Amino acid sequence: MKYTGAGILIESLIEHGVDTVFGYPGASVLNIYEELRKRGDRIRHILVSHEQYAVHAADGYARSSGRTGVCIATSGPGATNLVTGIATAFVDSVPLVAITGNVSLPLLGKDSFQEVDIAGITMPIVKHNWIAEKVNDLPEIIKEAFIVAQSGRPGPVLVDIPSDVSGAVLEPEILNKELRQNSRASRLIERTKRKLYNDDDIDAVVNFINDSKRPLIYAGGGVIRSGAEDELVKFAKALNAPVALSLMGMGAMPKNHYLCTGLIGMYGTAASNKAVQKCDLLIALGARFSDRVTGALSINGEKQFAKDAKIVHIDIDPAEINKNQVCDAFIIGNLKEILENMIKKIPEKMTNDWGNKINEWKALEQTEKNLPNIKNNKNKEKIVLHPSFIIGETAKKLGEKTIVVTDVGQHQIWTAQYYPFKKPRSFLSSGGMGTMGFGMGAACGAKIVNPENPVVLFTGDGSFKMNSGEIATMMKYKLPILIIIFNNQSLGMLRQWQNNYFKKRYFETGLENHYPDFIKLADAYGMKGFRAADENEFLDALAKSAGILASGFPALIEAVIDKDEIVSTAKF
Repeated sequence: MKYTGAGILIESLIEHGVDTVFGYPGASVLNIYEELRKRGDRIRHILVSHEQYAVHAADGYARSSGRTGVCIATSGPGATNLVTGIATAFVDSVPLVAITGNVSLPLLGKDSFQEVDIAGITMPIVKHNWIAEKVNDLPEIIKEAFIVAQSGRPGPVLVDIPSDVSGAVLEPEILNKELRQNSRASRLIERTKRKLYNDDDIDAVVNFINDSKRPLIYAGGGVIRSGAEDELVKFAKALNAPVALSLMGMGAMPKNHYLCTGLIGMYGTAASNKAVQKCDLLIALGARFSDRVTGALSINGEKQFAKDAKIVHIDIDPAEINKNQVCDAFIIGNLKEILENMIKKIPEKMTNDWGNKINEWKALEQTEKNLPNIKNNKNKEKIVLHPSFIIGETAKKLGEKTIVVTDVGQHQIWTAQYYPFKKPRSFLSSGGMGTMGFGMGAACGAKIVNPENPVVLFTGDGSFKMNSGEIATMMKYKLPILIIIFNNQSLGMLRQWQNNYFKKRYFETGLENHYPDFIKLADAYGMKGFRAADENEFLDALAKSAGILASGFPALIEAVIDKDEIVSTAKF
């Protein structure tokens, strides 16, 4: 049996366990879409409303499942519409294979209709990319693409396929698996198995731990990516050390665990930020020392972040070591495996000098968290909606298995601060890129790969305007996702900064007269929406939405909040 290039592409995806691809068709990928049509019983295609949300959907699929997401776009503008989503996945280490079509080989480099050098454009934001110039190379390229996307520090890759290559015939003998056993892909697999650390590296870190009196663990997204959540808890218990979480590390340890101090950094908790300034050993696990965590590392040559601490960094990516923060010791390798080895060399329950300080700081945070900002509440008989109430009641209603997705803005940080995360892969958000418009696509991808889990999207009125077209995708595929819009009629985080740093000179951050009626917009797509301006209205909307979700359809709640409600910033 002979296969076209497009046919072998789809067969290769199926061989790699891909059950869903997200995309939008165009002329240069019609060969691929024909092969998808033929194999519709073996692989599902989800038609989005815009290519950017195809890549965000593949991203949400990957983040929530640990599998590799796949998206498809046509040449030219279709391919460039993927760029923001690819960059989002790259910064947050999400395994993703983006497939683009291109004009035929003779037309490359001639400014042909809908031609663009997508390989050149994406080079800085992918782990690797390929241009398939020969149909016989396609089996190898696809196999390599999945290995590269998944191995080491995960990330996106791109495969660009000219239309004449996707339409060309692949001879059957090329498919012989024996030939592929000696392939470049096989050598790549062997290379990924190489160990980058030794026992001396682990012993050096254990010595630092043994000498420490106030150790603190700083856990990032690498804990979740490596599946090391259980090892993190065991490690923390062995050290009797508090654990501070980065934004990408949310869910790596249950928030209610007695050793967890919550979010660290600019919008972090008092417990995490006080602990990092008081610790004498900071152990960073799968984290990159983002500027939003560390602030200014030094001022006039004087150390500011973890100023009294030795720094240990454990990460799978050698490029992260000493990139932002110079460390005193490091280990490069798989975090889960390294923690397993370290736990064997540490006493079961170490003593330290933290005493009851961590619990005191956590208690302070809990008290402040429950004080909503009601200074502008003119209508005293109603209780104004506060983000903590919205998020807390949603968590109670949907349960512990819920996957929480956010866009970017104040609502993102409120979610990280207030949602009681207990499980890994339960918080999906654009951490490094801060991509407004990420949420709708990511929520669709998460729901498709986790049909039994409730999925809620917390978004802002600004972010929702960027991606509301994906309601069509939710309705077309009957994805029961709850959308909650925090509507403060402004670009809230920017307004907060203009308030703090620009003496309340507000400019182009107000959305009072520039947004649609969200309930009517939802209705135009056939989606049921509710508006809530106080606690009773929100609880009523939440109850009605739960019934709609149970019937297999999405629902929307527009939660009206105070324009001047702010995100609380770091306390030290």
